[in-house]
Amino acid sequence: MAKQEGFWSTPLTNSLVKSQDVKLPEMVFGYFIGPFGALLSSGIFTSFLNKYFTDVLRLDTAFLSALQLVSTLLIVAANLIVGQLIERTKALAGKARPWVLLSALTLSVSSVLMFIVPFEGTAKMVWVAIAYNLYYAVAYPIYNTANSTLIPVSTRNSQQRGALASFTNVAGLGVMGVGSMVFPMLVSNVMKEDQNMWFLVMLGVAVFSALTIYLQFRFTRERVTEEGMGADHSSAPAKTATMGEQLRAVTSEKWWWIAILFYLAFQWSGAMKNGSMSYFCQWVADSSMLGGDYGAVQSLLAILGAIPMAAAAAVVVPLANKFGKRLVTMAGMALGVAGGVIAGLGNGQIIPVAVGVALKCLGSAPACYLILAMLADVIDHIEFKSGIRTDGLTMSIYSCVMVAATPVCNAAFMAMLGGAGYVAPPADAAAAAAMTQTAAVQGTIAVSYIWIETIAYAVCAALMLLWTVEKNLPAEQEAIARRKK
Repeated sequence: MAKQEGFWSTPLTNSLVKSQDVKLPEMVFGYFIGPFGALLSSGIFTSFLNKYFTDVLRLDTAFLSALQLVSTLLIVAANLIVGQLIERTKALAGKARPWVLLSALTLSVSSVLMFIVPFEGTAKMVWVAIAYNLYYAVAYPIYNTANSTLIPVSTRNSQQRGALASFTNVAGLGVMGVGSMVFPMLVSNVMKEDQNMWFLVMLGVAVFSALTIYLQFRFTRERVTEEGMGADHSSAPAKTATMGEQLRAVTSEKWWWIAILFYLAFQWSGAMKNGSMSYFCQWVADSSMLGGDYGAVQSLLAILGAIPMAAAAAVVVPLANKFGKRLVTMAGMALGVAGGVIAGLGNGQIIPVAVGVALKCLGSAPACYLILAMLADVIDHIEFKSGIRTDGLTMSIYSCVMVAATPVCNAAFMAMLGGAGYVAPPADAAAAAAMTQTAAVQGTIAVSYIWIETIAYAVCAALMLLWTVEKNLPAEQEAIARRKK
């Protein structure tokens, strides 16, 4: 251990966090700036990677669809593998932080490979497929699983974990905002179809990501992991449970299932909404109040969704500390259902749709900001019952649910559109503006954008009725501490 400890004790690798309590610098650098920089490329890719592939690299859409679906299998497998690697990592820096540091290299390098592409023809597709999977099936799982694992191992204090989870999710929303609101102006005015400009911009993003991930590594600490070390930090945590033992521990716990099913419904319905949004704005929403510009409708709905989410960041954690995560999240889901009903009954009219979308996004804020803290509470409860930590397995499954949502739901939405008889608009702008879709297509789009998520929120609210893990958590954490002593 001496050599390993020496590496993690150097001035460039030791943690700058010394307090046993979570302080503001740890929150800001470790759980906001770090994740913001790390996930910035992902936020951009969500909005513009397909456009880059089709409009700049001129890749075939059938190839791109097949690539993303096949890659989903690799992504899921990679997240599960990384989770187990994290669970078995024993270092003075902890078990997740070493992988965060590694991702400063892997995430930044892989994020620019798709923008080099030195080949043409079949070789170009092979290069893109390899680069795509190096990012999504190697680098991204390393960072995302390690970053998610930091929440439950950061501290036993449930309120402080709630604050850290909120900071991390605000960072995630921030990068999505950059990708959907700021980056479009850069694309339309500067980058356009110039591959060299795309490369230079993404190279700058990669350098920024590497620096912020390093900041995150320096300004984080795994207090829970340290509990298993000796007083002089010379010994590693106790023997890691096998994957079978971890699976038995988590799958036998009802609250673990509630949390995972909650997040599955929440995340996948959101992915369906995001994938159908541009279609809803073009073919269903009444854009006459905005001069017939469906792009303006999309921008309006994006802004009205982002503002309530940003405003809620200031109050969600204090409310959760006072009333509990269960009640705050359940109330938020109920509000989201009400907003979805308003938007759905608006029948495409911009005012009721905008009001409903704003309410639905406001209602989603508690779930978005608190889900990691809720999972951390379950992990502590499982440790109390079984005596083993399941951070790596739980967070790898969490990451699988999140990452697989977009390609799977996009594929499902495309199948639904095709079944309804969707017709792509012609290249001629005037002809496209005069075109309409059938009632079946419009109904399919409205269901995908509004009603699927609304129903999912109702299911999530019902699941929260069963969520009572917080009730005995302080006593269970005290018992864990006595057991370790």
